[in-house]
Amino acid sequence: MIDFTGKVVLVTGAGAGIGRGIADAFAKSGARVVAAEIDRARADALRAALGAAAFVSVTDVRDAVQVGTLLDDVRQRFGRLDVLVNNVGDFLGIVKPLEDYADGEFDALYAVNLRQIFVVTRAALPLMKKTGPGGSIINISTIEAFRGIPLNIVYSAFKAGVSGFTRSLALNLGPAGIRVNEIAPETTESAQVKPSEWIPPKYLEHLPRWIPLGRFGQPADAAGCALFLASDLAGWVTGTTLHLDGGSLAAGGWYRTPDGRWTNTPVVIDSGIGGF
Repeated sequence: MIDFTGKVVLVTGAGAGIGRGIADAFAKSGARVVAAEIDRARADALRAALGAAAFVSVTDVRDAVQVGTLLDDVRQRFGRLDVLVNNVGDFLGIVKPLEDYADGEFDALYAVNLRQIFVVTRAALPLMKKTGPGGSIINISTIEAFRGIPLNIVYSAFKAGVSGFTRSLALNLGPAGIRVNEIAPETTESAQVKPSEWIPPKYLEHLPRWIPLGRFGQPADAAGCALFLASDLAGWVTGTTLHLDGGSLAAGGWYRTPDGRWTNTPVVIDSGIGGF
């Protein structure tokens, strides 16, 4: 039922993790994939995996000039753009109280988590509007935009901004027949976030007590959500967030005890994460 043959799909940050999973899934569904990836080695690996049908560009999406060049190339090569997946985002390893942030860290987090979405979407819209109704923009956010996180405050704030951008842009683009939605994943195994390495083995066995569905996310989980949101199956879905979290938000701070009962009181006596 999900077939993107003849469609052109742009995925940013497509060289690893969630972006790679989404790019692979669209390619397998028949789409012509355009991939923006800042890391040349990852770009080369993705190009080899996707084959000649894909267009993989070494592009820093924070740079408006590079993004403009990429969209000019897409226009010349394909003459259309049906789906945009704004996947790039990173907490940049900044984990500390707000009073310890430097001004440059504010700027860096803004550039990679929010400003680049403005830049890429602005550049893509003329071609998407020319392509006509049926287009889809999907912004990748995080569960941390929907719950507090004490030492990633600025990252969380910018990700919350992605939600506002998604809803407002959906209103603007509704008359053009272009839908805008957001995916907010819980912790997902990727090159950027590696919970299976960060969390000590003594705690991993208790994972089903933290996340109702009993595991961390995988890139394929996000890919499935992206395929759905970009497809005609979601033809009347716009301006909304798909929470890809294994039930974490629904749990609302409730956890299973070792004997299977529910509790909302702490059951871990240290941070639960190695190195923090």
